[in-house]
Amino acid sequence: MPASRDQPLKALVFSIQKMSTEDGPGIRTTVFFKGCSLRCAWCSNPEGISAEPVIMWFGVRCIGCQTCVCACPQGALAMDEDGLHIDRALCNGCGTCATECPSGACEIAGKYYTVDELFEEVDKDRVFYAKSGGGVTVSGGEPTMQWQFLKEFLRTCKENAINTAIETCGFNTQRVYEQVLPYLDLVMLDLKEMDPAKHAEFCGHSNDQILANATWLGQQPVEMWIRTPIIPGATATEENVEAIGAFIKENLPNVTRWDLCAFLNLCKSKYERLGIDWAFKDADLLEQDFMEHLADVARDTGVTCLVAWSGLYKRGESEEGETPLKSPSQKCC
Repeated sequence: MPASRDQPLKALVFSIQKMSTEDGPGIRTTVFFKGCSLRCAWCSNPEGISAEPVIMWFGVRCIGCQTCVCACPQGALAMDEDGLHIDRALCNGCGTCATECPSGACEIAGKYYTVDELFEEVDKDRVFYAKSGGGVTVSGGEPTMQWQFLKEFLRTCKENAINTAIETCGFNTQRVYEQVLPYLDLVMLDLKEMDPAKHAEFCGHSNDQILANATWLGQQPVEMWIRTPIIPGATATEENVEAIGAFIKENLPNVTRWDLCAFLNLCKSKYERLGIDWAFKDADLLEQDFMEHLADVARDTGVTCLVAWSGLYKRGESEEGETPLKSPSQKCC
């Protein structure tokens, strides 16, 4: 929300995750900004895609009282034996249903903050940042979609000696990155798929702008981490990993870490709460041996940075049991 003479600059945030060890070095507070410039088919934060507040319905909490249906000023809600139905074309995210619901079954994803309000929230954990070498990470969605606010927020963090990092898909103008880069200590950039046609198929846009920004960022005096989601039926191929490795080796001398992020299915319930049919709802976790193999493929490309893989995985068929296990984790992009 742009600032005016009478109104301060505000941003829409859908989550603030404290004590995070998965979004950069040390203990961090991760701020998830609403709105994304891509439409990745496997997105793990679907509630962050829209740039507006959205209603999520938690069926396990619902007591069937229909208070939300009666309270909705837009007439966007209806309930039957299958549960609550939200007409997204009518719903404007006003949050009346969430306010009136006695059981908390309706929640609104999206809250506006001023720079001072958001900084006050992240500053509460300053002692943990100092002790662990952590700080604040901005994520999303895509945080650069609200870049005017982001610039002022990051500036405030830096003026108060708090380490800053960004998780970004790279799909914005170079001008935007020029504005926020002076206030960043670490850039975590997603490189998802090197083939431009496949990138457009999986993510809604070609990767031309992303690769141009990556090349520019690779020449800047800032540390970079690269993050690649390993998605079954999409990015999980040797050819893709080899192509990304070649790009890093040739263009990104400031990359110190490359994370291969194993496909996560924990977000399935989020799609159900939003009433979205998720394309990957039946996709299985990847096997540990496969992820280790792709990590070896990545190292064999000749990159000089640390290569690691993370996320949930399943044991191979030759091993006893099929219980999913968790490796040291990074958020899947």
